[in-house]
Amino acid sequence: MTAKIAIIHTTPVTIDPLKALAAELIPGCAVINLVDDSILPELNANGGNVDAIADRWKQYAAIAEKLGAKCILNACSSIGEIPALVQPDISVPIVRIDQAMAEYAVRSAAVVGVAATLATTLQPTERLLRRTAEEEGRAIRLVPALASEAYGKLLAGDKEGHDRELAALLRKLAGETDIVVLAQASMAWVLERFGEEERKKFISSPRLGMQKAAAALSNHKGDLTDG
Repeated sequence: MTAKIAIIHTTPVTIDPLKALAAELIPGCAVINLVDDSILPELNANGGNVDAIADRWKQYAAIAEKLGAKCILNACSSIGEIPALVQPDISVPIVRIDQAMAEYAVRSAAVVGVAATLATTLQPTERLLRRTAEEEGRAIRLVPALASEAYGKLLAGDKEGHDRELAALLRKLAGETDIVVLAQASMAWVLERFGEEERKKFISSPRLGMQKAAAALSNHKGDLTDG
């Protein structure tokens, strides 16, 4: 039977890259993409209140489960705290895309830069890093940086301007910290502008998140077999 993984997106930007990672890291899997691009504008308008969309996201997770997904990947860090609230009502594992990134960051560095283009993503990522550091028994200092102008350019259709603004902020932040966390999965591909050595200062969520989803999918299949 073909393994199915569902990915819940808040922007179409993450669909193709995450599908490619799923094909690479979970060979033969079928990907179900559920997209609601109204979530981020709503969060931007309500000050980042994720409770306002929690029930809606829970419905998407329930739909994914009914469609046969054996693992659900939440592709949006702005709503990264929702999966833990929804998980008790869903029988398949739900993975937040940035959890593995946070674990890697706090184990690797004492001064961690946190870069985002959305304020609604910056704060949840900071909370995730602090909680993960506490769970790991690590002492870290966070240095947040917001590239809001880059996001504005992206909304205006100026991807080149977005990438240029974000790359400048990332290089500045890298000079002030041990490692830089990219808070949004959609930011990861800006690193293609950087050289191989330069990229080592940055960590993004897509690959690590998909690896965690692959492990959760494998473990869930094992549980079903054992049962």
